[in-house]
Amino acid sequence: MSQTRRLAAIFAADVAGYSRLMGDDEEGTHERLRAHLREVVDPKIREHRGRIVKNTGDGLLAEFASVVDAVRCAVEVQAGMADRNAAIPANTRIDFRVGVHQGDVVIEDNDIFGDAVNVAARLEGLAEPGGICVSARVRGDAAGKLDLAFEDLGEQALKNIARPVRAYRVAMERPAEAAKEPVPLPLPDKPSIAVLPFANMSDDPEQEYFADGMVEEIITALSKLRWFFVIARNSSFAYKGRAVDIKQVGRELGVRYVLEGSVRRGGNRLRITAQLVDAATGNHVWAERYDRDLADIFAVQDEISEAVTIAVAPAVAGAELQRAMRKPAQNLDAWAAYQRGLWHLEKATKTDNAIAEKFFQQAIDLDQNFADSYCGLALARFVGGTLFQSKDLRQAQASAAPAGSRGSEVGRLPAEGSRIRTLSPPVRVSTVLAPCTRGDPEHPMQTLAHELPGSARFVLSGGPFRS
Repeated sequence: MSQTRRLAAIFAADVAGYSRLMGDDEEGTHERLRAHLREVVDPKIREHRGRIVKNTGDGLLAEFASVVDAVRCAVEVQAGMADRNAAIPANTRIDFRVGVHQGDVVIEDNDIFGDAVNVAARLEGLAEPGGICVSARVRGDAAGKLDLAFEDLGEQALKNIARPVRAYRVAMERPAEAAKEPVPLPLPDKPSIAVLPFANMSDDPEQEYFADGMVEEIITALSKLRWFFVIARNSSFAYKGRAVDIKQVGRELGVRYVLEGSVRRGGNRLRITAQLVDAATGNHVWAERYDRDLADIFAVQDEISEAVTIAVAPAVAGAELQRAMRKPAQNLDAWAAYQRGLWHLEKATKTDNAIAEKFFQQAIDLDQNFADSYCGLALARFVGGTLFQSKDLRQAQASAAPAGSRGSEVGRLPAEGSRIRTLSPPVRVSTVLAPCTRGDPEHPMQTLAHELPGSARFVLSGGPFRS
């Protein structure tokens, strides 16, 4: 008999509750075990360059030249068994327990002996059914090479092993659980944004309070814009202190845009950076840097919060417009059709104005409770009658009045604010839009009104909007 010694990774496996299973159904258990070994365990050992040393009735012993191969094989065996057991009643399923250890072994007549083999067998006994238990030596070699987590079980006194062995449980997800990817939340039917906590890049903990307070001010200010869907502070602040993937944040919170930033202090100077990111693509929509003297911290906080809010709103409006323009006309939702209408209306030509009317009407057909679409339609009809004279002014008033009134109704706005009647002194375009925008200076319709030619004036009478 020839004996040699070598370093090896030992893989020991047995069936949990084997005696009970054999007592309940000896032939069935034996056949199922043979099938599992033949179809799952043995092929995986060969695939990972292992050698089956022997079968032990209710399990087996194998060796590998590499710890990484042994652990990877164990993980894939248990994953395969979980798949096979998914539809089998718990009282009849076969679950393996696996122990892995590395050490010096004696090879004799293709069998292996030694302390390392005994340790692997004892670790197997510590494993849960369907689980894997490894020694500290195995964990040290596998860490960083395999995407696995190891749970420390502490020093273990193993039977017939002279010294305690530190053991680790391999934390595994069942395949059925791993397959349950979080379902992305549906996007709202208007621009949606999450404002993440700004990172404190200074050693001064006081800046943490400053950054958090400023973010809260930005969230509050953006929430006042009724055409924005803003994620609440508690949801956004769940990401505080975490390195996050913006795309993942967008999926988890159901938003299209994410605002992030940082705060850095140097002496009496404060630098705040902010970036608006499209969560679907990861592309930057807007970014800015603000440098301020830290004379009055609250004044600076208010100033930066206001500046960021004022900058973000039109940046989002512009990004939404570009997104809508990339969609085929037949695939538009109500919001995108409305955005396309704004784009054509802004061109201020007779042809574009007519196209804008069609898109606003399309938005209304898709969502009859979308107030801004009615306001856009009213605006386009008035511009057609006043600026381009595509119809008689009185006809323009008559056709725009129902749209303006309906916009007030679905938006729960004062009806007299948008009622259009007979000829009266000229009134600015932005005044007509007041009931639709509720005085929000950053509303896209209000911004557009300021950019239209000065000759596009509407005729109103009565109510607080009379000139």
